[in-house]
Amino acid sequence: MSRFVSVFLPHLPIERLKRERPDTSVPDDRPFALVGSAERGLVLTAVNGASIREGLGAGLGLADARAICPTLLTAPAAPKKDEDALLALARWGSARYSPTLNSDGDDGLWLDVTGVPHLFGGEEALLADLGRRLACAGFTARLALAETLGGAHALSRFAHPSPIIVPEGKIGEALLPLPVEALRLEPEVALLLRRLGLKRIGQLYGLPRASIEQRFHSKDAAEAVLLRLDQALGRREEPCAPLLPAPDFVARLPFPDPLITHEGVVAGLDHLASVLCGRLARAGQGARRVGLWVCRADGSSTVIEAGLSAPSREPKHLLALLQDKVEAIDMGFGVDLMALAALLTETLPPAQTTLAERDGKASAGPLIDRLVNRLGTRSVRRLFPRASHIPELAQRLRSAFASPSLWPEQAPRKLPRPPLLLTTPEPLEVLAEIPEGPPARFTWRRVTRRVVKAEGPERIAPEWWRALRKQQLSEVITPHPPTAKGGGDPDFKSGAPGEGASQLRARPRDYYRIEDEDGCRYWVFREGLYQESGHGLPAWFLHGVFG
Repeated sequence: MSRFVSVFLPHLPIERLKRERPDTSVPDDRPFALVGSAERGLVLTAVNGASIREGLGAGLGLADARAICPTLLTAPAAPKKDEDALLALARWGSARYSPTLNSDGDDGLWLDVTGVPHLFGGEEALLADLGRRLACAGFTARLALAETLGGAHALSRFAHPSPIIVPEGKIGEALLPLPVEALRLEPEVALLLRRLGLKRIGQLYGLPRASIEQRFHSKDAAEAVLLRLDQALGRREEPCAPLLPAPDFVARLPFPDPLITHEGVVAGLDHLASVLCGRLARAGQGARRVGLWVCRADGSSTVIEAGLSAPSREPKHLLALLQDKVEAIDMGFGVDLMALAALLTETLPPAQTTLAERDGKASAGPLIDRLVNRLGTRSVRRLFPRASHIPELAQRLRSAFASPSLWPEQAPRKLPRPPLLLTTPEPLEVLAEIPEGPPARFTWRRVTRRVVKAEGPERIAPEWWRALRKQQLSEVITPHPPTAKGGGDPDFKSGAPGEGASQLRARPRDYYRIEDEDGCRYWVFREGLYQESGHGLPAWFLHGVFG
């Protein structure tokens, strides 16, 4: 059976303003109201208790309010700040009480606490803890716990006293005396029910459904009444979309007494990392991003996140990523709850750790993760393979947390590549014994070197399809003008290579690995072939150094 908590915050706008202004500019003993714009002018959007005692209420025009209470103090309303405050309370509640919750209008929250109360010592203890913490944060709250979301909403706003806990199966009796407005109906529909003499929810129980439909001229209005009644009584399911999707893998650790030292928090994090990684291992998953919620005794909370360049479920690695950030947390009045969640996961097959030979290679993942979480994602980048055989196009710089490329990092038959590749190949002056052979002597950066060993060639053909796409795109955008005789490309008809043809004729490269008399090894290539026509003689370039 589901269990829902409805939190009604009747004075949220004014209490939010009091938290922003801890001075006496928001009085409790004098009439005070927030003012906003409406179609008919300035109206009161929220009032305090002193204003209510003077006969003022939300929705009253400002001019009428000053006529009733000349001593009324006002401040401009800030609906966006009220919304942000409500969302902040929801995020705080998701860390401590339930991962499934959302705002309920502009003055409340709902929480799905199914299976949670026993962690706090029961439903009464859970509501007492929630109410106490909201009060410490400066918010007046009315709480109700029931088996349906609609029933909890009605009880928190229209029943007394607070908190209210409805046992399972008793929601109908609890809603019996409440007004029909508690069913979350539109004001016009609620007014029509009252005109028909149906003022209490209990009066709808004994009426035949066909009779209710006949009393309304609008079929939609009748259906709205039946839908809300069935949802409140649990006869129909009510869609409950959470504000934040609940993580699939999360570990929580409440403390009976608040922790006041960072060492205690680190010890708790160590325990949470072990529990979380155990759950990830059973599901065959690895974390790519983790989040740590640290909830303080005064109701405030802090969220710490860390990313990983590769999926991992090593507790020591997660602890190392978060430990430095944990030591910088403001402990406040102490930490009484921590939660560690895997916010993003990827499949990670199990690895055999015993009775097998290890290759002895250290993974670069932990180092990359430490650097990124210390310096930021924009400061650390990695080389990823790219689908190209051209050396300078075969890799590209991307974020260290980017997903791996589907292109193989190294083809099985690829010849050795130099560890140092020049950004731009540099021209050489070469003397070769035969035109198509390796260089016998070359000059690079004004220094002439004699070649004693050479391997190759390794031919890399041009990517002619890339140039073809560019030419096709340029022809679509700027087509060639027709000839005077009726069409075609004059260069093509005459056999002369035009501008587009020269772009298509990218030249092949023959790469050689050579060594000079001093033992230095180079990676050079000849661009073009001697038997080609229309491009001139081939040119030599140095592309990398082996060391």
